[in-house]
Amino acid sequence: MDIYQIIKEPLSTEKTTVQKSSFNKVSFKVQKRANKVEIRRAVEAIFNVKVLNIRTINVKGKKRRVGRSIGKTSDWKKAIVTLRPGQNMDIFEGV
Repeated sequence: MDIYQIIKEPLSTEKTTVQKSSFNKVSFKVQKRANKVEIRRAVEAIFNVKVLNIRTINVKGKKRRVGRSIGKTSDWKKAIVTLRPGQNMDIFEGV
């Protein structure tokens, strides 16, 4: 699997910005089939940082209703990556 297909997008919410500033943790939306080893290799190769720990979460999609029709958003996988002390990612600066 290509490393650029494993990481879909970084997550930028209030909670993730607090985790970044306080605990040096960065969150990504990743491919559902990716495991922790593949996520670690992709993050280290793309962003040139060292990873200390990875936690993954399967997020269930929410039910949505528009008028009479009921639908559901897609399920997705979230990875919370803990960086080693002294490491940082420039993509999250100023967010």
